[in-house]
Amino acid sequence: MKVGIDKLHFATSHLYVDMAELATARQEEPDKYLIGIGQSRMAVIPPSQDTVTLAANAAVPMLTAADIEAIDLLIVGTESGIDNSKASAIYVARLLGLNRRVRTIEMKEACYAATAGLQLAQEHVRVHPDKKALVIGSDIARYGLNTPGEPTQGGGAVAMLVSTDPQILALGTESCVLSEDVMDFWRPLYHTTALVDGKYSSNIYIDYFQDVFKGYLQKTGMQPEDLTALVFHLPYTKMGLKALRSALPLVDDAQQASWLAHFEHARQLNRQVGNLYTGSLYLSLLSQLVTDDKLKAGDRLGLFSYGSGAEGEFFMGELQPDYEAGLDVGLPQRLARRQRVSVSEYEKLFNGQLAWRADDQTIDVADDPHRFVLTGQQDEQRQYLDREV
Repeated sequence: MKVGIDKLHFATSHLYVDMAELATARQEEPDKYLIGIGQSRMAVIPPSQDTVTLAANAAVPMLTAADIEAIDLLIVGTESGIDNSKASAIYVARLLGLNRRVRTIEMKEACYAATAGLQLAQEHVRVHPDKKALVIGSDIARYGLNTPGEPTQGGGAVAMLVSTDPQILALGTESCVLSEDVMDFWRPLYHTTALVDGKYSSNIYIDYFQDVFKGYLQKTGMQPEDLTALVFHLPYTKMGLKALRSALPLVDDAQQASWLAHFEHARQLNRQVGNLYTGSLYLSLLSQLVTDDKLKAGDRLGLFSYGSGAEGEFFMGELQPDYEAGLDVGLPQRLARRQRVSVSEYEKLFNGQLAWRADDQTIDVADDPHRFVLTGQQDEQRQYLDREV
């Protein structure tokens, strides 16, 4: 029985800031951002969007009435939670119109949480093959204005429908994981932005990739050349390239060239969005599948998921004959149509997020074109609007 990703869809805001312009405003050479970290644009998330609305906006376009009826598990992976007790998945389930007989949970382990959700979902569907699971990685990456981490911000959500006989990717049943207590990135409850040791975290990322990739090959008996492409968690696209380069000595020159060519497709859309924590790996997977015309049914993709703190996992998926049918094929065009904002406008939007305080607040949603928006807070409860109701 094949189980895996049946549909894959993405949502972010309608706004972006140009990375060359941001570099100039921060008195940096543009190539530091464009080449040094490999980013061209950065999604700017307005106050009218949060983890819940991004997740719902990512999922709703791909779900049919039959999908909604079959879903009995909803998992939202995020490190941008809105409540210390109540799962964001409960809000998302209501906005999507899911039935009440659905498990709704939120998972956390930095950028790795959506992968934990995906693995749990596929195991659930293997036991309940007539059911489907919805897994969403939804996050807003915030490090603060004028900070070293600022150019690696961004945000968005990737929604994955998991089922038997998937249209897109049949997931393997084996994987290799590694988990240790590492202080490379964390966010205490009293902080609204993350704390990070950037250089240390980058080194841990590479170490974890090498460990779980080698472990996966040993565990499964596969050879590196059996994998058509490697897809990486991309907090910024240069990070994935560094990891890929560390694996190139394992294969011949032709395979090296092929892996590098595939990677350029895998990072194409991430270059336009920036970091979305739990969703970054799966945006890269989507980028690979919608922009890379060299792929074909039967190709095996190796996926590396990483979450600081730290946890890593390497697993494999096999492309299915009609994989294009389940993809968000209009994404490149939607990203191209976004509105560019100036650095000063971006800073105003960054500082205008719903405040972490108890009083009632109202958010102007007039300029936000998305179906689901956050309109404010009343009686300490976030207020969400579905424009189609």
